[in-house]
Amino acid sequence: MPDHVVAWLRELGAREITHPGGTLLAHLERVRGLLASWGARPALQRAGLCHAFYGTDGFPTALLPLARRAELAAVIGDEAEEIVYLYAACDRAASYPTLALEDAVFRDRFTGRVHSPSPALRRDLAELSAANELDLARIDPAFREAWGGELLALFTRLGGLLSEPTRRECRAVLGDGEG
Repeated sequence: MPDHVVAWLRELGAREITHPGGTLLAHLERVRGLLASWGARPALQRAGLCHAFYGTDGFPTALLPLARRAELAAVIGDEAEEIVYLYAACDRAASYPTLALEDAVFRDRFTGRVHSPSPALRRDLAELSAANELDLARIDPAFREAWGGELLALFTRLGGLLSEPTRRECRAVLGDGEG
């Protein structure tokens, strides 16, 4: 991963923000590494490294306001920034139930807009969501105990959007361990 992206994350304070398993920066680097281990393309890996830039439905702390989207795009590329925005904007309660459907309903928590993302963006969102949650489940037994069953059900439902390595990791971390 380009050193300048990690350096920028440090400048923006990601190394000082507490997050399960240490710091936000450590989490972001683990998520990127998990995506890389699954064979994700570079744009999705960069999105994984920066997925919390605008805060998320589950982690409200933002490194940049939405008004500065162009700055992130200039650093990680337009494709990766679009994935970061989609992940940050996802109203999970409204969007996750239909994400695997062709006519998925995606609700943007920033604008309230409802639309159906392309199949490619839905796959990216599913992979990034899995990487994020699996990182938390791997490092925090209490998180895994509290949310593991619900996450396994979610990722099983989203199975058609997930790569085979991701599905195996979901079963290994959240399921019975049979990969």
